[in-house]
Order: sequence, then structure tokens, then C-alpha cells
Amino acid sequence: MKRRDFLKSAPLVAGASAASTFARVPQNQPAPDSGKGTLPGKIALEEHFMLPDFVEYFEETYPNISPEIAKMGLGVLPDLGDKRIEIMDRNGIDFVVLSLAGPGVQVERDAAVALRKSKSANDFLAREIQKRPSRYGGFAHLAMHNPVHAAGELERCIHDLKFQGAMINGQTNGEYLDLDKYSVFWERVAALEAPIYLHPANPVDRPAAYAGHTELWGPVCSWAFETAVHALRLVFAGVFDRYPKARLVLGHMGETLPLNLWRFDSRWMVCNRGSRTLPQMPSFYIKRNIAITTSGVCADAPLRCALDAMGEDNVMFSVDYPFEKTELAAQFIEHAKISENERIKVASENAKRILHLDRRIG
Repeated sequence: MKRRDFLKSAPLVAGASAASTFARVPQNQPAPDSGKGTLPGKIALEEHFMLPDFVEYFEETYPNISPEIAKMGLGVLPDLGDKRIEIMDRNGIDFVVLSLAGPGVQVERDAAVALRKSKSANDFLAREIQKRPSRYGGFAHLAMHNPVHAAGELERCIHDLKFQGAMINGQTNGEYLDLDKYSVFWERVAALEAPIYLHPANPVDRPAAYAGHTELWGPVCSWAFETAVHALRLVFAGVFDRYPKARLVLGHMGETLPLNLWRFDSRWMVCNRGSRTLPQMPSFYIKRNIAITTSGVCADAPLRCALDAMGEDNVMFSVDYPFEKTELAAQFIEHAKISENERIKVASENAKRILHLDRRIG
């Protein structure tokens, strides 16, 4: 049996035990204590699910991850019932914003098919949210092939389905979101004040830098750099200058951006920028228009860097379920070496404000 056929045949519902072992604790990181977390009100917003019609798209990530992780993912992702809630309760997570595991329709070549399937996924998610409205929110899955249609679907998901924003999995057929054709989309994003979570995905090509190093192709390295470059394209193209109310969210402690704010400003002054101009320095737009989450990074040093660089109002807790260990993420934010005021903001208060959850969960 081929690996692809084997993975597609994996059961689409599995026990919570699979999720609890899905991500390994790094050897230099002590395992967290068991038991429910002590910090009230944790909100997580990079938490994934899967539908059978989208498994073929998920297969696009198989070159990036191990076969074991892919198999476990297909077993855990479809569960939106009591098992997922039990994991949340055990770790003191009150509310999660759900999103379809990528890359989804971002890799669909047919624009009509992509639009139809994205709407179907959003309708499914809305029905699931209605079953547990106090525990689940949603990010829209958008077909970015046609920016006008994407803007319309985003508005439908915000107004009619009561979602919190959208998640976009990288480029779409080689096109990045800074292109002029997407102006209509960003205009709608700003008008709706709907955060756009830019999630990692593969670039349209495979740079020679990764040749012979499959371990670098994916979550170890390439996904972070690809997503960081995508976000910087938006900054330097002036998207956030034209649409100051547009908001981007980056996971994984900001995909390396917080560490480099000073250098972005410094080198912007001497780089070959052609005719590009910005009224403000790059770091101004990054700190004003981009928020980040802690998903997949459970260490004090990068958290401290993120808070100092981005500001304590721009950092939010997340797990990246089921691709990271929920227990580790929950224990990390409860015991991180930060002030209690920072802890409360990161755990829940920033998400309530940025995603307008205060109108949803009080």
C-alpha cells in the first residue's frame, strides 16, 4: 500500500490519547505537570479541524512532516465533540477559534471549485459552532483566487456566520496578498475590522537552499521564513498604510519578525527600494497592524522578546492543536516569567479585544 493511500485510510475520528501524544516535548524542556491549568480564561486561536473533502489538500503537507504525524493528524482533526472539549477543560482553555487545517483550497487550481468548497467548509463550521457557542468560534476559509469573491465570503462569514476573522494559508497559485488585485479584499478586511491569520504553507517553488535537507522543508525552517516574507511584502507594499484598520495575525511567536524590527528600519534606509516609499518606518506598521500568537513556541526568551518588541497588547496565546502539545502550551503560559498583567493579556484579554470576542463571550 502506498503511503498516501495508507494515510487517507486512517480513521477520521480517534481518541484524545492520540492528541495528547501528537507533539513531543523537546528534550531540554521539562514535561508539564498534569491537571487542569490554574490561569482562568485561556483563549486559543490556531486550533485546527479537518473535513473528508479536504484530506487531499492536506496531503500537500506530507513532504513537510513525518508519516506518523500525518496519520495522527487525520485521526484527531475531525473531532469537534466531547473529546476535544475534554482536552480544553483539562488544560483550562475556555474558548478556541477553529480553522480548517491547511493548505485547503489555497492549492486548488480551479477557482470555482475553491469557492464552492470554501463556502461548504464555512457552513459546516458554523453549524458546529452553534452546538457549542460558548466554547467555539471560527476563522473563515477563503478562496483567494478571486479577491472580490473572497471579500464577499469574508463579509458573509463575519455578518451571517458570526466568525472572528479568516485564516489564509500562504500564497495562492503563486500570488501573494500584496498584489494590487487584492486591494478590494484588504479594503473589506479593514471595513469589517476582521483579523486575517496568515498561516504557514509552502511557497510556489522550492529554493535550492533546502536541497538535500528535507528536515528544513516545513515547520523547522521554511514555513516560518515563507510566512515572514509574505507578511513583509504586505508591509513594504504599503497595504497597512492604505488600510490602517487592517489587522494581520502571525503564529509561532511572530515567525521571526519581533527579533528583527530594528534591522528592518535600519536597512530600509539603505536597501535598493526602487520607487517604494513609506510614510512611517516598517516597524511602525508591524507593531500597529500585526498581532502574534505563542503557538508552537513555549520558551521564556522568545516570549519576552515578543512582548518587548511588539508590545504587551499584541501577543496572544495559542496552542496549534493538534500539532503541538496542549498540556505543554497551557503550562507554559501559566508559569512563564512575565508579569501577571502580561499573563492575563496574553492568555485571553488581547484575543477578546482583537477578535471582538468581548461581544461574544462577555
